[in-house]
Amino acid sequence: MRTSPLFATASHVELVGMRTTDSAFQSSSAPPQKTTNPSQWVAVGVLTVATFLVVTSEMLPVGVLTPMAEGLGISSGATGASLTITGLVSAVTAPVVPRLLGNLDRKKVLASAMAVLAVGDLLTMVASGFALLVVSRVILGVGMGTVWGMASAVATRLVAPQNIALAVSFAVSGVASASVLGVPLGTFVGNAFGWRAAFGALAALALAVGAALLWCLPVLRRPAAADSESEAEQRRSLLRPAVLTGLMVVVLLVTAHFAAYTYVRPALEELPEMSANSIALLLLLYGVFGLIGNFVAGAAAGHRPRLTVLLLAAGITVSLLVLALFGTAAMAAGAAIAVWGLAYGGLSVGAQLWMTTAAPDRVEHITGLYVGVFTGAIALGAFVGGLIVEGAGIVPLLWNTAALALASLMVGLIGTGPQRDRSD
Repeated sequence: MRTSPLFATASHVELVGMRTTDSAFQSSSAPPQKTTNPSQWVAVGVLTVATFLVVTSEMLPVGVLTPMAEGLGISSGATGASLTITGLVSAVTAPVVPRLLGNLDRKKVLASAMAVLAVGDLLTMVASGFALLVVSRVILGVGMGTVWGMASAVATRLVAPQNIALAVSFAVSGVASASVLGVPLGTFVGNAFGWRAAFGALAALALAVGAALLWCLPVLRRPAAADSESEAEQRRSLLRPAVLTGLMVVVLLVTAHFAAYTYVRPALEELPEMSANSIALLLLLYGVFGLIGNFVAGAAAGHRPRLTVLLLAAGITVSLLVLALFGTAAMAAGAAIAVWGLAYGGLSVGAQLWMTTAAPDRVEHITGLYVGVFTGAIALGAFVGGLIVEGAGIVPLLWNTAALALASLMVGLIGTGPQRDRSD
């Protein structure tokens, strides 16, 4: 939608940038393929299911927070803090794992990580108090950080260059679809059979997906580009203005989101006084809009990642303000939740494409760093949210998180964006 007379020149610059980025994503051990065959899309699909399961495992306490807290004999704040534990462990795991893998086959690493996730879910299922819950969430964080941290980088190596943005959108859509299906269905299962049954089902699914990864993915060793420079040179190459701005936006916005979203069930119970099943339906609405946002943002961020992320930040800010001001009205709360889902659903893929556009020559490392920061912000958000809820209540939580989301928007406007946006 450019109206400038320099349209043709700008389009040419963008196309060159896309080709440069795509070539950087590919493993240089073979010539770039011209098309993506069905078996490769199946592999991307299995990878998507893996990200779906790790994020569902992490986020399920949000949907079953009240009964889970009662079953463990702890407060809602302590139960919500389990997300902090998982996020902190994932924040360490995601950036460290790519540097430790060497030439190990990535599909075996991913399959092993799914087995670790299954152990974490099983321990959550049998936990009788806070101590075992902590252990289970630490284990779960290792599996989650490994899978989520590697998913986008692996997806780019499974498809033809022209399909890279779509493959990343699919891989990251597991995050959004965890809200569409994972958390709402887990909430329904928790309401019907108990929250422990929901975590047991996740453990069984994690083992099945681990086996599918071994079957469907090709052998994926270390990318050839990673051998061309030293680790010190690679670390220095990530310290770019566009990367730093993007990470600051992610920290502020994800912290704001999870500080509020971790306690969305208590908020909907307190403000519009919704029933458990009504909340589950509203979370499903949130997830449906989140999935839409994922693919819309993926298409937009492929060309203009900075503008896309800034629009998403504005959407989250508005949603939190509406909940704070008009959340006692069911219709207003429902509308705010839908817009919130649309905006946050696009954030994972939008910010991921911001990162890979800013550092196209270091995809595996920048993805690990990004996911580490993202999950660290999840941990911080859950922790901050718990402090505010316990100390001040739900409405002050919404006001504070809206202010934090607005701050992320300001940082994104002032800071440096990736090159592809600047060529527009």
